Amino acid sequence: MSAAHATGPVRRTPAAQLRRLPLHAGAALTVLICLFPVYWMAVTAFKPSRDIQSADPRFVPHAWTLDHFRTAVQADGFAQFWRNSLLVTAGAVLLSLVVALGAAFAVARMRWRGRRQFVLAVFVAQMAPWESLIIPVYIIARDTGMLDRLATLTLIYFMVTLPFTIIVLRGFIATIPAELEEAAQVDGCTRLGAFRRVAFPLLAPGLMATSLFGFITAWNEFAYANFLIIKNQENRTLPVWLSSFQNTFGTDWGATMAASTLFALPALVVFLVLQRHVTSGLAAGAVKG
Repeated sequence: MSAAHATGPVRRTPAAQLRRLPLHAGAALTVLICLFPVYWMAVTAFKPSRDIQSADPRFVPHAWTLDHFRTAVQADGFAQFWRNSLLVTAGAVLLSLVVALGAAFAVARMRWRGRRQFVLAVFVAQMAPWESLIIPVYIIARDTGMLDRLATLTLIYFMVTLPFTIIVLRGFIATIPAELEEAAQVDGCTRLGAFRRVAFPLLAPGLMATSLFGFITAWNEFAYANFLIIKNQENRTLPVWLSSFQNTFGTDWGATMAASTLFALPALVVFLVLQRHVTSGLAAGAVKG
């Protein structure tokens, strides 16, 4: 048997393909169920109001309109709340990456007393339900005069994303052979210089994975933003802003869906940009010598 034939793609018999058919059907059904709410949100954003309120909903509308998007964009504070969300999200992600990179390096490369206890504390913090801490965090923010400030939200989102970031970066640093950094130190680099020139470029997939998680977490967070931004409405973020389309006269579903579509676009773009790099990095698993 030739090597080309031995290493060629495996052809499944019709019986094997038939046995896998239920798996493919189940996967397709799962994808449809997950994507249908997103599709319905986007379609509703383009429907005229009379079609939205119709008792006979249509999966593919006959008429399309951009009026709901105009209503969302022209709503009070639209640009301000976008700026707030971007500042809070970017600040939390960058701060988390900087702190977690140092912590992950210390855990993966150094031996010090209390290292195992520190790792255990990080895992416990990752598993803790952060929603249960809303009341203590509110009391602390109130007593320290930190209510109605974007810096408070930034610190909270930083704390929420930090444990996951440390865990992921620790795993990536552990897969990089320490001999590479030692060889750079022999050539004259300091320990920090060796890490920056050798290990740091190899951490790109891990940095992208944690950045993606941190961005989606901070961008979509509602509970803390709703409880900690009370008086100064100019510091609200986009998730809280979406609730402004509901009033005593009812809910403007068209504008709400249009605003939700605009709100979901940045997270979708970030995911599409980083997803391929994150997947390839996680699949690689280690550095090839």
